[in-house]
Amino acid sequence: MAKAKPLTAAEAKSVETYLRKLLSNRSIEVRSRQKAADAAEVYVGEEFVGVLSKDTEDGEVCYQMSVTILDIDLNQD
Repeated sequence: MAKAKPLTAAEAKSVETYLRKLLSNRSIEVRSRQKAADAAEVYVGEEFVGVLSKDTEDGEVCYQMSVTILDIDLNQD
């Protein structure tokens, strides 16, 4: 796997638009991180849901989103 590259504001906006369309949810936001330019944070409304990073491999660019779900969140009604 290639090293993570800086994620530009334009790329973050493009991924945000894609996720909103894919998941039919206009409240998805991709926000830049204050101290780490190599990733952005993904929110649904004000709820943090994951981290978005950019990788390049063999001259191709891909964006990866990591989502962590806590077991206590699964038990909420």
